[in-house]
Amino acid sequence: MGCYHRILVAVDGSPDAEAALRHATTLARDQHAQLILLTVVPAAPPQLVTVAGATELIDLEATFAHTLRAAADGLPQDVGVETRLCHGSPARRILEVARDARCDLVVMGFHGHGRLHHALVGSVSRSVLHDSPLPVLLMRAGKPEPVGEPA
Repeated sequence: MGCYHRILVAVDGSPDAEAALRHATTLARDQHAQLILLTVVPAAPPQLVTVAGATELIDLEATFAHTLRAAADGLPQDVGVETRLCHGSPARRILEVARDARCDLVVMGFHGHGRLHHALVGSVSRSVLHDSPLPVLLMRAGKPEPVGEPA
């Protein structure tokens, strides 16, 4: 039996989160662990201004639920999975779910924004890494290969 039994994977539809899910899936198979897929709907819904100038609310709940469903549907049949959709502060909810679900590891994408972005709005992955009593594995999707250039 492996050292990981329950692995929490934070999914948000980003390329980095997809890389994290791929790696966590490999770990889950190797360790015979269950994946807990989590997405967190932020507290305040953003608004968009249309061409006509009207403001529209985005249905965040449906968008995040679709992302979570797509992530779970893409997993191999031999990997156990549980999905959770939460609301609130992403870093706080990731840590709470990891604790409540008795996870052994948190795996998530790391978007790698610059220093100014981190200073202004912070970073979910940085907060989780700083505050988690569990091991945290941060993944990046890597740089896309330039089109038309030989490898």
